[in-house]
Amino acid sequence: MASLPVACALPSKLKPSVFVSKASSKKRNKSVAPVARLIGPAVFEASKLKVLSLGVDERRHPGSWPRTYTLTHSDITSKLTLAISQTINNSQLEGWYNRLQRDEVVAEWRKVKGKMTLQVHCHISGGHFLLGLCARLRFFIFYKELPVVLKAFVHGDGNLLNNYPELQEALVWVYFHSNIPEFNRVESWGPLQKAVGRSSADGGTNRESSISNWELPEPCQGTCNCCFPPMSSIPWSQKLPHENENHGTQESFQQQI
Repeated sequence: MASLPVACALPSKLKPSVFVSKASSKKRNKSVAPVARLIGPAVFEASKLKVLSLGVDERRHPGSWPRTYTLTHSDITSKLTLAISQTINNSQLEGWYNRLQRDEVVAEWRKVKGKMTLQVHCHISGGHFLLGLCARLRFFIFYKELPVVLKAFVHGDGNLLNNYPELQEALVWVYFHSNIPEFNRVESWGPLQKAVGRSSADGGTNRESSISNWELPEPCQGTCNCCFPPMSSIPWSQKLPHENENHGTQESFQQQI
């Protein structure tokens, strides 16, 4: 997962490719205009993933035992760290740089009305004005990198998925959190096995992967046996503005790009 910008600078893994149209040696004094673009699809490299198992057991089904993922990226080593635990691993998020950069992705398995879901959360903007300045770019990068994130979850927690292959059919719901309404939304990425197979190169433009017939899962209001855990371990609000609640698909973003 590429590091995200805090001052509208492109991250290390998505450095701009600069093309300069050079004049002949006789016309070297002519001005040139560099053109920057994001290059290449995001690629998951298992060798760069470090997995921390903190008090969890792959023999326990997440439908009856809390299971949370905390994924962070190091600009220094270009490696990913995935903590698998019962709650968010706050030690990964400590330090002024992490609090400013906010490039972590956190997720949890939740059973909602008897059906398993993987709910993924990304912080786009809010909490620091610099994040707001780069909200559109951050949204694009998170969107592009999400297949890598999901592959890291699947690879890092492979024993769980081998023991409970039905989890591959669980729906993936991605929450983008932002103080800017345009980027504050939730999207369905379909069953996990299909979401992992999405190409990051399309930037969300592949309409064949869009989903429009699944409703955002809402847990029961009172005590029940069909929803677990009873309280989310993700501290970010999971209630979106009313105008976004009925647009839990990728199509709204596709139309913008």
